[in-house]
Amino acid sequence: MSEPDNIRYGVFLMPDAKTSAAVASITGFVGAQFGLVSAERFPPHVTLAGSLPIAVSEEDLLEVVNAVAARHVPFEIWNSGIRRLGDAAVVFDVHRAASGEPNAALIDLAADVANAVQPLLRPVDSLAADIRGRESWRGHLSLASHELLDRADLRDEVEVFIHQLDIAHPSSFPAQLVAVFRLHHQSWSGPWWTSFGWEHLRSFRLGDP
Repeated sequence: MSEPDNIRYGVFLMPDAKTSAAVASITGFVGAQFGLVSAERFPPHVTLAGSLPIAVSEEDLLEVVNAVAARHVPFEIWNSGIRRLGDAAVVFDVHRAASGEPNAALIDLAADVANAVQPLLRPVDSLAADIRGRESWRGHLSLASHELLDRADLRDEVEVFIHQLDIAHPSSFPAQLVAVFRLHHQSWSGPWWTSFGWEHLRSFRLGDP
């Protein structure tokens, strides 16, 4: 008999309060206008590693993430504004530094988290863990996401709508906190983003021993 698979974990970089408020406002309007709920149901965040099915205890995961956070000092994140991620999702693009080059400190943090949590995972038949390599990982905060994979007809309209909201957001914010969230869903199949739940477990400050 297969092991129950209703609990996953996310390791997220948390934005500052004003960026968080902008994300929450935009996703709320997108939900009200188009009925898209995916981005609104998550806490505002930059995914470092997501949907993690772990083979170890929750405390073991927290210890690993704490150790990663301690190895990195706080740094600045720049918000390049509203962009498309791939063909579908609409996001705040935070992947690049002020120079326009990829933000090395951010990419290093994401890669360190990915490498640290990979050995903790157990195999699953449902939704795969969201862990990406350095070359494919992109720093972003989702504004409209999963539903647009199947709604090509709405992608341009949603992006234009988000621009028209003209909601102010900081051009940069300090990366200081990495948080671990416990995620709940009965099966992690189908449109799971409409009915999953989450709990904030613990935040770790970058550079703290």
